[in-house]
Amino acid sequence: MKTDIEIAQESTMEPIIDIAKKVGLYEDDIEMYGRYKAKLTEEALSKLEKRSDGKLILVTAINPTPAGEGKTTTSIGLAEAMGKRGLNAVLALREPSLGPCFGIKGGAAGGGYAQVVPMEDLNLHFTGDFHAMTSANNLLSALIDNELSHGNPHRIDSRRVVWKRCEDMNDRALRNLVVGLGTPSDGFARQEHFCITVASEIMAIFCLSENMKDLKRRLSNIIAAYDLDGNPVYASDLQAVGSMAALLKDAIKPNLIQTLEHTPAIVHGGPFANIAHGCNSIRATRCALKLGDYCITEAGFGADLGAEKFFDIKCRSTGLTPDCVVLVATVRALKYNGGVKKDELSAENLEALKKGIVNLEKHIENLKLYKVPVVVTLNRFESDTKAELDFVESFVRERGCEFALSEVWAKGGEGGLALVDSVLRKLETEKSEFTPLYPDSMPLKEKIETVAKKIYGASGVTYSSAAEKELKHLTELGMGDFPVCLAKTQYSLSDDPKKLGRPENYEINVREVYPSAGAGFVVAILGTMLTMPGLPKTPAAYSIDVDENTGKITGLF
Repeated sequence: MKTDIEIAQESTMEPIIDIAKKVGLYEDDIEMYGRYKAKLTEEALSKLEKRSDGKLILVTAINPTPAGEGKTTTSIGLAEAMGKRGLNAVLALREPSLGPCFGIKGGAAGGGYAQVVPMEDLNLHFTGDFHAMTSANNLLSALIDNELSHGNPHRIDSRRVVWKRCEDMNDRALRNLVVGLGTPSDGFARQEHFCITVASEIMAIFCLSENMKDLKRRLSNIIAAYDLDGNPVYASDLQAVGSMAALLKDAIKPNLIQTLEHTPAIVHGGPFANIAHGCNSIRATRCALKLGDYCITEAGFGADLGAEKFFDIKCRSTGLTPDCVVLVATVRALKYNGGVKKDELSAENLEALKKGIVNLEKHIENLKLYKVPVVVTLNRFESDTKAELDFVESFVRERGCEFALSEVWAKGGEGGLALVDSVLRKLETEKSEFTPLYPDSMPLKEKIETVAKKIYGASGVTYSSAAEKELKHLTELGMGDFPVCLAKTQYSLSDDPKKLGRPENYEINVREVYPSAGAGFVVAILGTMLTMPGLPKTPAAYSIDVDENTGKITGLF
């Protein structure tokens, strides 16, 4: 069986200018990054504003498991299948982070015959967007430490510098450290922290900004530290905004690439959904809506994370209204939720399937809270039996959802035709009445508890004393109307990764709270969640190599 990277490398890509022409863009509308990738110009984006919007389709999933779900693969395959039906579909996806690529999860280009290409470029440096964000983030950090070293005119309390440095790699040793050691000329000694770039506020701001003006406004609102009187010190106070924006000037232009079947794909931004809001940039989504009759986008991890944040943060911030949601599951993942070990998932096990399908049931119920039509698709594996597939289909239809099998990994667009038909039927027969989960006016604590109880199924919420204090403080600073971004494990509906299926009678613990004032939301860290992951015992980096004769990359997945 061919690997994903082998399939991608054997494909024949069309010149990116030809992909652009498919959606009415021409040479002057794009900035080439080689032959097969490009950025859309600001002039092109301005012209697109005159076009009407297509239908917005969100792809999400059940909680991820080691068995695999295939959310990105399904998104890509659905777009390819729409092309097979003669429909004008455009993808809007996130860029991969280097952390998972060299860690354990792998890249984010899809899989099998439902991939976006060039796969190696996308999973590695791509067009440099993440490097630009990392540089902008760390420029602000450098300016903070420069302030402390040159008389500290804004009277920054070095114990209350809340801005973290970042790096786009899993590096646990950088979570907590001390900087400024050495002689007085080496800086002011203080404790420092790193997060991974995809968890940084710069990433969140980048993905929620409408244009350069909005980007600069959001950068200005970043709280970098607090002064000795407890007042916020903003990025604008440190004269950081202009230079940070200069570093992001090219990065904020959306990227255009293609699928294996030459469907246009706008790939831009990439916050993690377990520690950030988990959606591609608003510029990419708006662009895809203008370029296609159907915009297919995704939100990270399970629907309890990515979809909730897509609805309650991204849609709330931008006024977007989703027309339909596709919820991805696999028989193998449902059996895993039912207690079957990873190496035993190929055997038919209806009892485990019945036990584990409650995870799918909860996600269906959650999506219906937002009053958006739901289509459930099973990403099919060869080991799935007819009895298992029939059981899931019956279960889904009893809950008022459209159902379809997806075979896009093995067959590309051809394997997604049934899914396309289900989506089109749902769009024709049920109108979206999208409603966010909570109003802006709800207090921050009540927002957290609403998500925890209604989406996660928790019986209650507990708070550390520091989290309680910070919620009160942020409300006093005028952030009480902000939405909340709950950071928790992706593996469970709860904050405990070991609680599979549909946990009940448990409490969520809020360990830490902090503002993302520029992004416009408040982050609550649940349980033991970390914003700087570590590498596993056997990282994927061990298997990645470059052939010295051909220059081909191997081992990337």
